[in-house]
Amino acid sequence: MDRKIRNLIEQLGEAIHETVAESDQIAGVVRNIRAEGFEVMLVLEATIGLNEATQEPAASTPADTPESGPFTPQDLNFLSSLRIRITQEPNGPDPTDKSGDAG
Repeated sequence: MDRKIRNLIEQLGEAIHETVAESDQIAGVVRNIRAEGFEVMLVLEATIGLNEATQEPAASTPADTPESGPFTPQDLNFLSSLRIRITQEPNGPDPTDKSGDAG
């Protein structure tokens, strides 16, 4: 990854940090928790994923058509980051669906 992209990612991280640190709503809730006799330790984790943008034709197939399935590559990357794996065939039955079983 080149230096410019790394710098932009660092700027994004700093912007997120500043937004949380300057939030009146977060500060108010923290004050309320402290007023109840508790100390607050707030730890946030941000995962920043980058996908190189590709030029798609203007008449591309929508993401929810049977040919492409219900998920875009970005959807699948996001689900994967949450440790969710999609195993269903695009037009096949849901292998986890037990509603049709007689037992």
